[in-house]
Amino acid sequence: MAYESKFQREDIDELFDAVLTLKDREDCYRFFEDICTVNEIHAIAQRLQVARLLSEKHTYNEIEEATSASTATISRVNKCLVYGADGYRRVLERLAGKESAEQKK
Repeated sequence: MAYESKFQREDIDELFDAVLTLKDREDCYRFFEDICTVNEIHAIAQRLQVARLLSEKHTYNEIEEATSASTATISRVNKCLVYGADGYRRVLERLAGKESAEQKK
């Protein structure tokens, strides 16, 4: 792994290895329902939507209205987009590429 995370630990490596074994959306639902609370899943999904909207240059007000995220959450996600580890950007680019490939079918 070229990226050196400040959070890297053996137990976290095992968690991420577990996520990488998930084969489809059903696997994801089953695993995340077991490992997270409903509120945690909603919060993670909300942050991803906030990141997508921020990357599309929507305003905080538009994002707050569309996602019900607090301005603190929007600001935190924005900080990650600007100064973070590029995790959001990498995922959003891959999702956009997947959507583009599906539209070409």
